Amino acid sequence: MTTYAITAEDVRSAAARIAPFIHRTPTLTNETLSKLAGRELAFKCENLQKTGSFKYRGATNAVRMLDDAEATRGVVTHSSGNHAQALAKAAAVRGIPVTVVMPRTASPIKKQAVLGYGATVIDCEPTLADRERTAGETVAKTGGTLIPPFDHADVMAGQGTLALELLADAPNLGALIVPVGGGGMLSGVTIAAKALNSNIKVYGAEPLNADDAARSFAGKVWLPQTAPNTIADGLMTSLGQLTWPIVRDRVDGIFTVTETEIVAAMRLVWERMKLLIEPSAAVGVAVALSDAFRTAVPADRAVGIILCGGNVTLDKLYW
Repeated sequence: MTTYAITAEDVRSAAARIAPFIHRTPTLTNETLSKLAGRELAFKCENLQKTGSFKYRGATNAVRMLDDAEATRGVVTHSSGNHAQALAKAAAVRGIPVTVVMPRTASPIKKQAVLGYGATVIDCEPTLADRERTAGETVAKTGGTLIPPFDHADVMAGQGTLALELLADAPNLGALIVPVGGGGMLSGVTIAAKALNSNIKVYGAEPLNADDAARSFAGKVWLPQTAPNTIADGLMTSLGQLTWPIVRDRVDGIFTVTETEIVAAMRLVWERMKLLIEPSAAVGVAVALSDAFRTAVPADRAVGIILCGGNVTLDKLYW
């Protein structure tokens, strides 16, 4: 039997650990979107989570797992987006130092948010190699603990806690759609959901223009992300070494959608549900509305969709 980085018990423990610090986000329904999908849909609103995304769950769990000596030395990460904000706030709540390595091309709004939580920000070149090198140098200098955006057991377990809440609110769900980038959320949700209901199906949702997970899943061989070009900027990274085995073995399928479908789904949620979601969150909605998903998954299966985040800039709309 394959041993994975996390277990269902890890997720349950994480849920108890982070409960005092996170929002228990609502699960909402929408008659219009359900009619368009041809099935009952339920939406887990992680766009309403602290720092605006599900990332706060994993960051909080990882920070709370540190012992006192580790916490005193602080934490380090490399991220240009939601994980940077999440870890900065989680560290601030615990009162420990945090250093975030961000590419110099990162959104000024996101950088301001990270600084606003009290983090030290170090600029680097916009390449993964330079991000990792700079983060490694920072760890060596500060003695801080590196908490990467997704490929970390405590982060994965924390992300999985949203599935426990969703299935408590909507126990009738027969399938879940989870956006996938690095796979921290997809792997955590899959472990948690299938422990609660062995018959539930879990599907990844990915932009066609950043489809490494879909290609990897189809061939059952890990393939790196190559030249991603999508507005869903939270889903542009490759699957991790810890997340990939769970995605490979336990996920039931991965669907891809076009940029046009992502934009249309995002606008639909903004207008019909009155919810501000980011493009990465719209990917799951687009999958639920797609012909491919409708054909592959029986309509009698009610579907839960993870609205993973709501961090957008209104200076430039997507339509």
